[in-house]
Amino acid sequence: MKNSHIITYVGVAALAGIGITMAVTNPSLPAYEVYAVQRLTEYLKSDVCPQVPEVFGSILQRNCTKIVDSSQAQMRLIITQATQQQNFVFFSIYRTDLSLNPLLPSYQFETVGIFNNFYTYRAQQQ
Repeated sequence: MKNSHIITYVGVAALAGIGITMAVTNPSLPAYEVYAVQRLTEYLKSDVCPQVPEVFGSILQRNCTKIVDSSQAQMRLIITQATQQQNFVFFSIYRTDLSLNPLLPSYQFETVGIFNNFYTYRAQQQ
């Protein structure tokens, strides 16, 4: 009988410890914004910049990565305005709807923040 009580107490203490750790390490909205800007920057540099049509000029093609790097503050503002956070104490879900211009495609991202990390589990073009 004593062993079952000890096992129960240890299990409850472990669950409480995990819950407290999850609550303390639930990332904030500003942390998500930093993550989202970083991911967007990587995407633009690796997928968009190499495909810039020459119609826009060779100057834009050659300087695309520099333009992306110099636009960090503007990207963060756009992401801040386009993101909604649902805080569930132990983790958070972030929904970002990026729509810059009616002529450009819009995107929707869903990301979970847990244990000071972010995992984008849904990214789709609208």
